Amino acid sequence: MNLPNKLTVMRVILIPFFVFFMLAPFFEGYGNYIAAAIFIVASLTDMLDGKIARKYHLVTNFGKFMDPLADKLLVCSAMICLIETGQLAAWIVIVIIAREFIISGFRLVAADNGVVIAASYWGKFKTVFQMLMVIVLILNLPGSFFDILGVLLTYIALILTVVSLVDYIVKNKDVLKEQK
Repeated sequence: MNLPNKLTVMRVILIPFFVFFMLAPFFEGYGNYIAAAIFIVASLTDMLDGKIARKYHLVTNFGKFMDPLADKLLVCSAMICLIETGQLAAWIVIVIIAREFIISGFRLVAADNGVVIAASYWGKFKTVFQMLMVIVLILNLPGSFFDILGVLLTYIALILTVVSLVDYIVKNKDVLKEQK
């Protein structure tokens, strides 16, 4: 278990703590700040584990599998909590989660055909904007600037979600062709 994999596992372990502070009624007024801090730390481990793995040649099959899964679990957990708190519309979360299922299925079919589908820049931008959106919405800071910023980040994340899906499908459409 190398350092990047430990960071990935740590990210998964942080998710229940994030959800607890986000939704538990005992922390009215400041639970969201603790949840935001946990989310930010978890998000930073995502960036850090990839950089370390590539720089020091510590890329493993475990990391290739768990890193994107940990990201999806973290972001989807946060968005589901934001539905519960009334800060995010369910249809937006459904679109985002549907994209994740479609890409995961696409990657499974590709892997079955011996093809590895690498992450695209669109997918990376999507993840960054989803994480920024989540942070701004969790903090729920007062003021019209933050309200507008939250809405803007939400729609940018949504657009990037759809664009990255289309990009994956167009670039890898041959994967869906039946192998003979």
